[in-house]
Amino acid sequence: MEEITLSAQLRTVTGKQVRQLRREGLIPGVVYGHHTAPIAVQIEERALRHVLQRAGGNQLIRLQLGEGEAPHMVLLREVQREPIKRRPLHVDLYEVVMTERIRAEIPVTFVGTSPVVKRGDGLLYHGVEAVEVECLPADLLSHIEVDVSSLTEIDQEITVGDLQLGDKYEILSDPDEVLARVIPVQEEVVEEAAPEAEAEVEVVSRKAEEGEEKEE
Repeated sequence: MEEITLSAQLRTVTGKQVRQLRREGLIPGVVYGHHTAPIAVQIEERALRHVLQRAGGNQLIRLQLGEGEAPHMVLLREVQREPIKRRPLHVDLYEVVMTERIRAEIPVTFVGTSPVVKRGDGLLYHGVEAVEVECLPADLLSHIEVDVSSLTEIDQEITVGDLQLGDKYEILSDPDEVLARVIPVQEEVVEEAAPEAEAEVEVVSRKAEEGEEKEE
């Protein structure tokens, strides 16, 4: 994955006073981690928006807090936004240790086309949307590609246990969880109850007419 950099400054303003920061185009945030005491920071809104457009939750960000200081390698953990305009209000950044393995939910994306689906004989069912893995921060994946072109029969499926990610990754999700399955197309059942009902009404009506004639 590409390397993303972001500059921030230490923040001394807290509480309700952070509203003034936002008016000045600065977004409050906090950096925390397993070995890191919380650090209050402020980030230029324009720079933060640019990073949010490029980085997902599994994208490493090189956070620079000052010239000459060692960068902090962080992950986006939470972004609070305005409910209507979706403007960022606060950001949480989790600092990782590059030599320690971490757990992450990696999104699943599908590539290819199942021949059964292409013929119109089946539909592709999507199962779990993400797979939990454990790896070093530098090995984090933005997504996991699942090729569904190998699904050539109805009810054939791909499970988490079928994934081959290599020795760098330990898959923590249940291996029996379904990622994709080809299911049959259900044929539409045409009900013919209505014509039978009409015929029955017609017979009853005729009997009623015959009864009236006899009475006369």
